[in-house]
Amino acid sequence: MMPAPHNPLSALLSQILVAYTVELDCEFERRVLETQSRSARLSLVLWLNVLRFLADGPVSVRTLASRALSAEAGVTAGLGCLERWGVVALAAGKRAGFGSGRGIRADWPVRLTASGETAIRIWPDLIPEIDARWSKRFGDDATRLRRALEAIEHEIDLELPQGLPVAMLKLPEFGPRKSAVEDGLPLPVLLSRVLLAFALEFERESQAPISLCANAIRVLSDEPMPETEIPKRTGCSEETAGIGWQHKPYIMVERDPARGRGKFVRLSAAGIQAQHEYYSRTRDIEEKWKKRFRTATKEIRESLTAVLGLGELSDGLRPPPGTARAGAQTPALGRVDIGPAARQRKRDLVIQTEAFVRDPAGALPHYPLWDMNRGFGP
Repeated sequence: MMPAPHNPLSALLSQILVAYTVELDCEFERRVLETQSRSARLSLVLWLNVLRFLADGPVSVRTLASRALSAEAGVTAGLGCLERWGVVALAAGKRAGFGSGRGIRADWPVRLTASGETAIRIWPDLIPEIDARWSKRFGDDATRLRRALEAIEHEIDLELPQGLPVAMLKLPEFGPRKSAVEDGLPLPVLLSRVLLAFALEFERESQAPISLCANAIRVLSDEPMPETEIPKRTGCSEETAGIGWQHKPYIMVERDPARGRGKFVRLSAAGIQAQHEYYSRTRDIEEKWKKRFRTATKEIRESLTAVLGLGELSDGLRPPPGTARAGAQTPALGRVDIGPAARQRKRDLVIQTEAFVRDPAGALPHYPLWDMNRGFGP
């Protein structure tokens, strides 16, 4: 295996974006729980990419997809989840395919329910508040980071969404930039757009998506590893880190020879090649960015590294009492009872959160994977 001399720039951006998202999501959950709303477990990416477009009233699925810079098929999958969770309403009654993307028509209006209305009243004020926390907590490092991110975001020549897309494999394509450059964008928007620009450049030359390379492929080797170790080593949820069809070209799965049960995973020849290319391509892109964006690239790396090394980052990752990451038992989204799956996901969430707090630089994912079972949170 080829060790990375240092973490790729995309990994540093990802870790800070996930840290910010966890802190904001926990505070969002705390505030929504006070209202008795069902939308407490929704994550920031849903506001940035979907729900903010409904703040002024219902729009059609087609219009929502256009404003979200997404294909209609991508929007309908998320809308199905939001429908099942009671956040949006699409058609009267329980239609065929209710709670999924099946059967959703492009001309259907999408409107917020009472729970959705509660949620969208919280995000607009909460994001500036978390931004202010970070500015106070990290001081000059936060100022340098914002300045460098803005310098790069202003020169990105693609029309990008505000939030990092939910993508199982390859990222979607985006057209040339049409919107005017904005100053004062929220920190998660700057982080998401700069990370997405880097990821898109990576995937133009890579058959293996960056989401797989930066997580499972990165932590595996040619020696067998228990599948259960992958979430612990990547910092991703059990669902998003689990071995599935998308990993098949890059891994080999074996049974535990001692016990005859349980899966062991190792990289195939294609996986070893993908791991090697992940490190070499990310280095090459960063070198190109140094020429294109000049000192901003160096400043981003230095400020991200500094923030990851500060104990104050762990302070923001400690969840408020009563939230799911603090161990509170809550039903799965869209349900009223607490089943075995919800109890297991709570335990997994607490373990992940404790690892983040204990060692952010070592535990946070190297590319965000948004988990539908966590309201599209990390």
